[in-house]
Amino acid sequence: MGRIIAIDYGQKRAGLAVTDPLQIIANGLDTVPSHTLIDFLEKYFAVEQVDLILLGYARQASGADSESMRFIQPFFNRLKNKFPQMPVQWVDERYTSKIAFQTMIDGGLKKKARQNKALVDKISATIILQSYLEQNFRL
Repeated sequence: MGRIIAIDYGQKRAGLAVTDPLQIIANGLDTVPSHTLIDFLEKYFAVEQVDLILLGYARQASGADSESMRFIQPFFNRLKNKFPQMPVQWVDERYTSKIAFQTMIDGGLKKKARQNKALVDKISATIILQSYLEQNFRL
């Protein structure tokens, strides 16, 4: 069984989270500049078996597409072209940044640490992955 990787794709950075090989636990992996993400994934896939990519679908509270989709959709297309055999699934990412920020507060991170947007992106990807696991693997 391979890992599941989740991507919180942004215009500047992409937060990444990954499961363990048994697909039980979601962990933050990294935050990388968006323009290097395909190269990062290519290297990662060379050393780790990945069964599924989850990509955050940016929606407004109303359910309509967020403005962010104008650069997420082209990334999705590049991803599918580069890795045609790899399944990619959209996951609603509404509120993940707010939840990530609140998680940082609840975890006792100081104000300076909470200003680290790369950390927020990685935590957001972890939330996307954890919510997927909870919805799809109920015992």
